[in-house]
Amino acid sequence: MRVITGSARGKKLITLEGNDVRPTTDMVKEAIFSIVQFELAGASVLDLFAGSGQLGIEALSRGASLAVFVDSNPESVKVTRENLKNTGLAQKSRVVAMDSFAYLAGCKDKFDIVLIDPPYSKDIISQILPKTVEKTDENGIIICEHDKKDQLPEEVDGFCRFRTYSYGRIALTTYRKRNEEE
Repeated sequence: MRVITGSARGKKLITLEGNDVRPTTDMVKEAIFSIVQFELAGASVLDLFAGSGQLGIEALSRGASLAVFVDSNPESVKVTRENLKNTGLAQKSRVVAMDSFAYLAGCKDKFDIVLIDPPYSKDIISQILPKTVEKTDENGIIICEHDKKDQLPEEVDGFCRFRTYSYGRIALTTYRKRNEEE
């Protein structure tokens, strides 16, 4: 696993081993950042279920001003901090060792880009989307990585499913605020 482009291009990232870990493939990661390429400069990014932190680190490498990494697994938090240190991006980040639902309940910040990549097949995305929408800037975007068989809601509190992209078994679904003029 590596950083694809930007200031930390080519830096290797470490990840946890085991069956519970599912790092985002380079193809899917490239797709995510193609979707938000014109929105990254100076953006604040929330990386929920951060795992190794690779998505938020890629965002920072490509010009985001801040990334907040949230994961409840102490080993994932340790790996994320190590990856941030090794890429030289730690000063632009906050790493939170907490359940994503609990973090959103207490968070006062709003984010331009929210990345949600929870464990698959547990219906977590539909449960966390309403809390995520509250923390997303009205011009922001939410990107969910999930199994393509998962059915995600069409709309959540004014944020509508904008587009879904498929990559084998993996899907990316984006949500944006509904334009009131439509």
